[in-house]
Amino acid sequence: MERLRQLVTSPRTERFILALIILNAITLGLETSPWVMARFGSVLGWFDKAVLAIFVVEVVARIAVHRAAFFRDPWSLFDFTIVAIALVPTSGAFSVLRALRILRVLRMITLVPSLRRVVGALISALPGMGSITLLLGLIFYVASVMATKLFGGDFPQWFGSIPASAYSLFQIMTLESWSMGIVRPVMEVHPYAWMFFVPFILCTTFTMLNLFIGIVVNAMQSEHEEEAKAERHKLEVDLRRASDERQQVHAEEMADMAALRGEIAELRRAIGDLASSLPARGG
Repeated sequence: MERLRQLVTSPRTERFILALIILNAITLGLETSPWVMARFGSVLGWFDKAVLAIFVVEVVARIAVHRAAFFRDPWSLFDFTIVAIALVPTSGAFSVLRALRILRVLRMITLVPSLRRVVGALISALPGMGSITLLLGLIFYVASVMATKLFGGDFPQWFGSIPASAYSLFQIMTLESWSMGIVRPVMEVHPYAWMFFVPFILCTTFTMLNLFIGIVVNAMQSEHEEEAKAERHKLEVDLRRASDERQQVHAEEMADMAALRGEIAELRRAIGDLASSLPARGG
């Protein structure tokens, strides 16, 4: 079991799995080409099955090594889910699931530390992003009701209902053909329509979306600080352990020297006793 643990946790194994993931991503992309499939379809299919078999063996080995701890690790559960999805039959009614095989590429997240940090930062930013999303939803609802009442009668294709108004306002928020495509035609009928659309753009595009960016950046900075703090703590622990080991070695050396001095003193005392017990030589 110890040899299996060393094999599973070896950096060489991680690099090998990462290389397979990259190669598998390339082959899955090549399978979308009819020209490639007509000439190398059987080879690509064999390689795909071989890669999946290696992934299954790797996950089973990790479960055997880590046991219950495997299912308490979110990243390990992520790998398990990706491999399990790849094992779903892709024939008959499940043929559409063949497209999910590309999800194996996401396993790179668990193998590349920088990707794990980015995903961790995004996850930690979700609560703040949820609050902003709720606020943005309220703004969209209020603006959709207003736009429907103001412009729905003349432009039903854009503002005839609340869903249609919300979609048009989303297009305006993304600045996709917002001026020539929507706002200017509306202003030909309602000259003061800019008093509605310009504040909406300033409030959503230039304020709310930048808040999203700010929360993500702050979360990534916090993630980086936590990682640096963990590294500093690990370094302090290593230094403290090394200092304790040096002190222990020094104490053992002092004890050995004291014992040696005691032995030398005993030896001198024995020599002195032996010399005093010898008869004095006459003159």
